[in-house]
Amino acid sequence: MKIVISTDCFLPRWDGVARFLSLIIPSLKKHAEIVVFAPDFPGKHRSLTRVVRFPLFNLSFGDIQFCKPDIKKIEAEIKTADVVFNQTVGPVGLAAIYVAKKLNKPVVSFVHSIDWELASNAVKFGKKITYFFVRLFARWLYNHCSLLLVPSKQVASVLAMNHIITRSAVIKLGVPVTKFVPLSSKSSAKKKLNIPKSNKVIGFCGRIAREKDLPTLFAAFDIVLKKLKNVQLLLVGEGVSSLVPKSNNILWVGNQTNVVPFLQAMDVFVLPSLTETTSFATLEAMACGVPVVTTPVGVGQQIKNGESGLVFARGDANELANKLIKLLSDKSIAKILSVNGRQFVEKEYNWKNTEKKVFAELRRFV
Repeated sequence: MKIVISTDCFLPRWDGVARFLSLIIPSLKKHAEIVVFAPDFPGKHRSLTRVVRFPLFNLSFGDIQFCKPDIKKIEAEIKTADVVFNQTVGPVGLAAIYVAKKLNKPVVSFVHSIDWELASNAVKFGKKITYFFVRLFARWLYNHCSLLLVPSKQVASVLAMNHIITRSAVIKLGVPVTKFVPLSSKSSAKKKLNIPKSNKVIGFCGRIAREKDLPTLFAAFDIVLKKLKNVQLLLVGEGVSSLVPKSNNILWVGNQTNVVPFLQAMDVFVLPSLTETTSFATLEAMACGVPVVTTPVGVGQQIKNGESGLVFARGDANELANKLIKLLSDKSIAKILSVNGRQFVEKEYNWKNTEKKVFAELRRFV
């Protein structure tokens, strides 16, 4: 069995898609030959499987860079493939789907984002026209696939409402709960990162991008600083550097191959995103026993407010600040959210279930 994976997001550039692929490729390699089509992003990375890289254009869209796929190389690999497993609707995804349909090969696409929402929120100008054309393009591309894998019923409904008629199957994106675990001592976790144990750490992990709405987090953080002492903001991830203000109270560590020690050092995790379909980072934080405060997007739609996490309205810095102050000031509430959050992930979002279901769907096309 040969599976060709097409993606415009891959290592060494970390994001939700790259994280998913870093988990699913080792699993799929137990059963099949895996070849990946991906951009040639700069930087070092571990080798997961054979990767066909394509050169980058000197052009970016928000924090995303595009590449120029080689159709001949793509055709050569897909000719001998059983199924194409697509991840994105960028140039690589477009080329792979085009070639697969030309060669009458099945295409299974995982819908990692509502592309038109993500794209329109990622740009500074031209949001409406970006929304319109990306939705038109994504609809055309997804309707040329054989099957769509979606992380929730809500995502399936959004696709259907936007006239995407390809059959879909729901597969929740889980996390490895044996890797992402709580530490018994928060102080020791902070010590590893040279953070004073007396500091309260508010954390964010993900791309530094406009659709993540970090300005709302920064505004809330400023309010918290006026109310509480010894509070620090920890940012894990890379992207649009101009979005991050310079402050002695902000520790920005960039991309990290292993985010576990950074999550374990956080007292509270915040997801201020405007759009998500799941949010690996939120689930990983919950699995590490970190109380989360999130907007009602992705997994935030499944969180019971006040039980497994706290939810705040998108763009509302005051509400976010109040919830952060509440959590950092009341250890009993933080403990309840920590325990319930971990149990929620163990029950609903275990990676073992994800990998089994993904392979089962791909195997149907062999």
